[in-house]
Amino acid sequence: MVGFIIYLLVIGLVAGYIARALVPGRDPMSAWGTVILGIIGSFIGGFIGYVLTHKDANGGAFQASGIIGSIVGAVVALLVYRAATGRHHKHAL
Repeated sequence: MVGFIIYLLVIGLVAGYIARALVPGRDPMSAWGTVILGIIGSFIGGFIGYVLTHKDANGGAFQASGIIGSIVGAVVALLVYRAATGRHHKHAL
């Protein structure tokens, strides 16, 4: 159990940081916010992987994913967060 929690924290931090770097715009977020973004992204990535491949169907639709799935899920979660909070960023030409 402790190993799984450490795994979630490390993958969450890495995936959240990479997702924030990939999505343009400023996101003032603490390190814990970045970890939470990555953890949520991991579960979103696991759900997307389940829907697309149906691999690990015995694990159910709500499961953690690897680093690539976590990054994709974190990008999705960040975009949904921005849309829900109305945070639109204007880009200068």
